[in-house]
Amino acid sequence: MQHRISTMIGNVIRATDGDLGKVNEFYFDDATWTIRYMVAETGNWLLGRKVLISLVALRNLDTASHALSVNLSCAQVRNSPEIDTERPVYRQHEEEIHKYYEWPMYWQGGFGGTLGITPYPLFESSLPVQSPESKRRGDPHLRSTRHVAGYHIHATDGEIGHVVDYIVDDEKWTIRYLVVNTGNWLPGKNVLISPQWIKQVNWADSSVYLDRSRDAVKNSPEFDSAETVYRDPKSHQ
Repeated sequence: MQHRISTMIGNVIRATDGDLGKVNEFYFDDATWTIRYMVAETGNWLLGRKVLISLVALRNLDTASHALSVNLSCAQVRNSPEIDTERPVYRQHEEEIHKYYEWPMYWQGGFGGTLGITPYPLFESSLPVQSPESKRRGDPHLRSTRHVAGYHIHATDGEIGHVVDYIVDDEKWTIRYLVVNTGNWLPGKNVLISPQWIKQVNWADSSVYLDRSRDAVKNSPEFDSAETVYRDPKSHQ
């Protein structure tokens, strides 16, 4: 199944011994477009602290009750290393939290989980990004779904809209599509753009550049929020 990121924002995160809080946003890897963490807003029980939770801890996604269950206790989360999610998350931050929870370090190899989570994309990624993941520990490589929403989309022959949402699968947690509002160019239309179409991401000026024309975008699948999105391997060839 595939899900819109926006429908999971605000969902309850359930620990083994109570509710941790609600989903505030997700972080994805800028090299593979794979979701790595959700940010939990803990509310009053932890003084409003926001915490990173790896999707390897996810046990179940219940769309009917709008809840995500994790195999963590509230005490574990309370005593976890504090990471300021309002600032870039660096590799050393990830190492600290993965060691605390004894999570596998996805950047050192694959891992499985109850939902089949893996760090590897479902397509070969060769996206040239302005600030790719580096071997330098000081370089951030995680991007916020909240912050990237609103990025301008540029076709080969001009700007064609901006990012408004994401479609992810619940098997690999890879971002399958960006939902793009075409703005004044095609008023009122949202279309699905595959990350495979992306030629370059300029994180500095909040822009995404495609290797397709406006006409190709015009003919791409139109997004209907009332329908479940299933993967169509022919739709973005």
